[in-house]
Amino acid sequence: MSDLVVVLSLLVALGYLSGSWLGALTVCRLAGVRDPRLAGSCNPGFSNVLRLYGRRLALATLVVDAVKGMPVLVLAIQLGLPPWGQGLVGLGILLGHGYPLWHGFRGGKAVASAFGVMLVLTPAVALICAGLWTLLAWRVHTASVASLTSAAMAPLASLWLAPDYALVVTAFTLLVLIRHLLNIRRLGRGDEPRI
Repeated sequence: MSDLVVVLSLLVALGYLSGSWLGALTVCRLAGVRDPRLAGSCNPGFSNVLRLYGRRLALATLVVDAVKGMPVLVLAIQLGLPPWGQGLVGLGILLGHGYPLWHGFRGGKAVASAFGVMLVLTPAVALICAGLWTLLAWRVHTASVASLTSAAMAPLASLWLAPDYALVVTAFTLLVLIRHLLNIRRLGRGDEPRI
């Protein structure tokens, strides 16, 4: 049991470190454009980069944020961690993205990172949520509505398709909802930015 605690602690720490790499900052720096934390919604994530700089840089941001934690998750699976242990590693990745130490704990909303984590742990659930996000973003042109709805769908889909991970996915959803509290308030006021 003590070996499991040590391994799990190390993997959660690695997850946090990998999650705290904010793809938007790297992509925008390499493209020679302004830091997305200084414009638009000031969020270092896919949606703000899309609004500010277009699809190409937004897609690059999405890819970085989705894949950055995958090696740690694959290692957790290969080491035989149970679903709850894999979920803790995934949660470490999301916490790193949402609350990165080196950026004053000001990170992204964790939607793209949650997609990447679920793509490893519960691929069918991840693809359903991604499909729902895309459909809603196309229809309502509001990233937060698409993100909140697809996040709320994730636990239900996991109960059906990956019941061993249902609690884990619920924890991911709660974190995404917490990261969107400001967006929820803006939606209530009717001044949420559109994409």
